[in-house]
Amino acid sequence: MTTELLSLLLVGLLGATLWIPFVVGVNTTEFAGKTTSFERPPSPAAMLPWVHRAYRAHLNLLEQLLPFAIVVLIANELAVSTAVTRFAASSFVALRLVHAVGMISGLARMPLRPLVFTAGWVTITAIGVEVLRVAL
Repeated sequence: MTTELLSLLLVGLLGATLWIPFVVGVNTTEFAGKTTSFERPPSPAAMLPWVHRAYRAHLNLLEQLLPFAIVVLIANELAVSTAVTRFAASSFVALRLVHAVGMISGLARMPLRPLVFTAGWVTITAIGVEVLRVAL
């Protein structure tokens, strides 16, 4: 398994489990508008700050997971695995972990959180550019 595919697997597993803090928070805390009828999801704005941040951390990961998966799978299909793609893919995993922990805990505040998110975008772009460079 290439470093890039391993990174995709790890980020996929993170995405598959990052809903857990949100669900735990929703079910163990009280907030305005919370009901047991399941007719409508509760408003994230009414939740405790860490629960709302857990929700956003999961959404932020999903926003970057699809583009990351696309560039990694195309790189794999074209047999493009360079120092740039390996470093960028590994960095993406680390950045997503830092982003999730920092966001849920509240430690990653402005400007750190958006900088980490942007660095994730840079890694995705670097893989895509490298695929274009090598494959064309």
